[in-house]
Amino acid sequence: MIHKIKTELKWGVIFILASLVWMLMERLVGLHDIYIDKHATYTNLFAIIAIAVYFFALKDKRDHDLGGKMTWKEGFTSGAIISIIVGLLSPLGQWVTIYVITPGYFANAINYGVTNGLTTQADAEAYFNIKNYIFISTMSAPLMGLVTSAVVAFFMKSKAEVVDP
Repeated sequence: MIHKIKTELKWGVIFILASLVWMLMERLVGLHDIYIDKHATYTNLFAIIAIAVYFFALKDKRDHDLGGKMTWKEGFTSGAIISIIVGLLSPLGQWVTIYVITPGYFANAINYGVTNGLTTQADAEAYFNIKNYIFISTMSAPLMGLVTSAVVAFFMKSKAEVVDP
């Protein structure tokens, strides 16, 4: 069984590693502290990386596992498996992000939201915590991955062969 999803496992891990590198870059440029007011905008740029990972994953699947030809269904299925793997690995990714890469993020986010009148202390604490972030990432990663898989698989599918009359 694992042999059949070896490519998906590889790309699921690559996705999580890419997200950790992105979090490290966000922290290093100050989006988790001094420029936290810009975090909500710039963190969305990770979507470009996410789409690229799915593109290269499905290309890898098509070129190496499927003999150079792939239907939309095969591409979507492969992407869906990657999405499930990413969802399963998301709690680990969140843990590494919060406890290793940027341990002060929640305190900074809570302070920013409350100080700027964007939220109450209680609401900020309810949202900015490891339990909530693990829940959100575990649910949203597979959902966004399925949408991305559907679109990328459409563009990665093999062209239909034209039969001469």
